[in-house]
Amino acid sequence: MRMDAPPDLAASDCNTSAETVAELVGQVYETAPAAERSHMLEQLLRPLGVLSVFGIAHGIFANIRFKGGRPELHVLPEDLLNVGANDVVALVNHVQQVSVETVDGLAQMLSASPLMAGSAAAALLITMLKLRANSRAMGSASWSRDGRATAH
Repeated sequence: MRMDAPPDLAASDCNTSAETVAELVGQVYETAPAAERSHMLEQLLRPLGVLSVFGIAHGIFANIRFKGGRPELHVLPEDLLNVGANDVVALVNHVQQVSVETVDGLAQMLSASPLMAGSAAAALLITMLKLRANSRAMGSASWSRDGRATAH
């Protein structure tokens, strides 16, 4: 992402609300092909402990995480049948408290996916996540009127 982003893009606020990000991830999940949904859930579930996955969305993710005693995390297509956008929003809200970097990492995963190239929601999410990650990397950065990042 270029640091001289236009002010209107930057005005989307580098400190994008966690709830906005969670809602957008839910929208992207809802429209993504099954393979991408599996990858998204795998990434989001990785940093969570046992108690966390039982406490989110009535334990739906615990069923996925610990299904069949699999030691590795691999989300199967049949695991996706009962996971809706609202469940993913709840998951993202929790993961952002544990590891915001995990959520921001979705930008790289989605950018690399040719299946998501035509998705406007994915493009917006990628932009928001990259701006947020850049903001964190720069400390408490803000955008000036000329579109340049400035640190405080």
